[in-house]
Formats: sequence, C-alpha cells, structure tokens
Amino acid sequence: MPRRILLVEDEPGLRLTLSDRLTSEGYEIATARDGDEGFERATGERFDLVILDVMLPKRSGLDVCRDLRQRGSDVPVLMLTARGQLADRVVGLKLGADDYLTKPFEIAELLARVEARIRRGPSGAISPPGGYRFGDVRVDFRKAEVERQGARLELSAKEFHLLRYFIEHRGATVSRNELLDAVWGYDAMPTTRTVDVHVAWLRKKVEPQPRHPQFILTVHGIGYKFVG
Repeated sequence: MPRRILLVEDEPGLRLTLSDRLTSEGYEIATARDGDEGFERATGERFDLVILDVMLPKRSGLDVCRDLRQRGSDVPVLMLTARGQLADRVVGLKLGADDYLTKPFEIAELLARVEARIRRGPSGAISPPGGYRFGDVRVDFRKAEVERQGARLELSAKEFHLLRYFIEHRGATVSRNELLDAVWGYDAMPTTRTVDVHVAWLRKKVEPQPRHPQFILTVHGIGYKFVG
C-alpha cells in the first residue's frame, strides 16, 4: 500500500509540481488549498505525512500544526517556511512540527526529507498501544495526555514526543544524538544540551524523586535509558 501524504499549499503551481513529483515517486497524494481544508483532511483521514506551508489562507500552517497536536494527532509534519523566517521555524518546532524546509528548495532535498520522515514514522520504532502506565503515571497516546495520580500533567509537545520515544524504546540505551534526530529532526537547530534540559524538565513531572530518577536513567557517556 502506498504511503499517503497530505500537501497543504495555497500556491497552485507549487502544489501541482510537488504533487506530480511525489506521485511519480510512488506516494499517494492528497491536497488542500488553505489551512481549514488542510486541518479537516488531516483529522478526518489517515496520512503518513503532512507537508504544511506556513503562510496559508483562513488558518496559518502554524495554527494547523498546533491544532493537530492539541487534537492528539502524531502524524509527522514537515513545514515549508519562507526564506529568512527563523521565527516561524522556531515556533513551528515548538508547536510540534517534526521538520522544516526553507523556500525555495531543491526537489531532491524535499524527497530526502519526506523519505526520512516517513521511514521514521510518528515517533520512531514500535508503536505502543493506546495507553501506557509506569509508576503512578498514565500516558494516553491517542489524546496526547499524561496524568500522574489522576491529575493532568502539562507537557510541551517536545516533552510528550520525548516521553513517547523513551517508552517506544524502553530498555534500550539511546544517545543524545539519536534523540535529537528522532524528536527534534535531523536538521533542527538544538544541541545535545537541549536534550539534557528537556529530560530534566520531564523528570520533574514524571519522576517521584527527580534527583534520583527510577524511570529515565542516565547512561554516562552515552545518553539515557527508560526502564518503566
């Protein structure tokens, strides 16, 4: 079965060019011309990837990305941003986008990003069931919600993706570079220090004693291991 991609782009010429090229590469392409149509299709149909322009009529790409994550969707999102719009890229990543590409771009680069992102899937390796429990923490993957002792935890999009990646790879030692690649995207700007900071934030929310973690363990010189 071909992988399905939703292309949300308001420029007719670019939409047609990208649709034709992606179709020729074996993908099944659906398109939307504005943010509202893109959001409705992304939430109403199954896609393996959403290519989302930032500047869209009716609802911006940033708003679409935010609303998808709030709805609990973990479909990978590749955002297309205008040249020099650093703020859009930063905000997009914070809202839960998986990768970005700056216009104008080479089709070959887009295809490489698409292939890499689809190969990785929503979060990495083994998709867990709808929910997962460790200690007094309950994770609902479909709703993108985390509770501890029945109280809702406020996790950022990256913290939730990080926790999900740990759970999917429980028992395995994962390096900081692997986490950067999987959670932030291989062309994202953060450094390995960003991983440590987010792990510290996550521990404060899910560990009974964050200074002495029992679930998210540090493997010195390598990275981290989740043992929940």
